[in-house]
Amino acid sequence: MDCVFCKIANKEIKSNVVFESEKLLAFLDVNPQAPVHILIVPKKHIAGLNEIETADRELLCDIQLAARDIAKKQNISKTGYRLVANSGPDAGQAVGHLHYHLLGGRKFGWPPG
Repeated sequence: MDCVFCKIANKEIKSNVVFESEKLLAFLDVNPQAPVHILIVPKKHIAGLNEIETADRELLCDIQLAARDIAKKQNISKTGYRLVANSGPDAGQAVGHLHYHLLGGRKFGWPPG
């Protein structure tokens, strides 16, 4: 498979890892859009939100809990942070592997985009 996030998860491509578990890897985004910009990816290849299955329920919960824990470690949990998963090209999904952007360290506007 020629998926950049699979290669990062398999340690074929170097990244700045901030969290790792059996099922997840979280690392600094190479093109940060906020002072804290971390990507959280499942090690299992899932192309995107449209491809998740009921069997992935526990994995999705693990992502939420990891985001909470990472936000605490990055000292952004009290001021606030955003957890975003883009789905499809119109939403800005640039890599065909399910991933979440954990963004914080500055005030965000609403609506986004």
